[in-house]
Amino acid sequence: MKKTLLLIGTFSLGLLLAGCASDHVLHTTDGQTIVVQGKPKVDEDTGMITYKDIDGKEQQINRNQIKDMNSVN
Repeated sequence: MKKTLLLIGTFSLGLLLAGCASDHVLHTTDGQTIVVQGKPKVDEDTGMITYKDIDGKEQQINRNQIKDMNSVN
């Protein structure tokens, strides 16, 4: 019984966390479209946006190069 409850709890937590991570799309001022894993982080001091690309590599782009940023559901 304890194993079943633990399994259900673990599975539910995994679904909850997976539901929170949505991809985003960045549109640049030069017309590029960048698909991003999860939510990009904005450094207010430097103006740089840090994100993980579709290959999972961490990338950065200056905020003034971004035209808009949207969540993909």
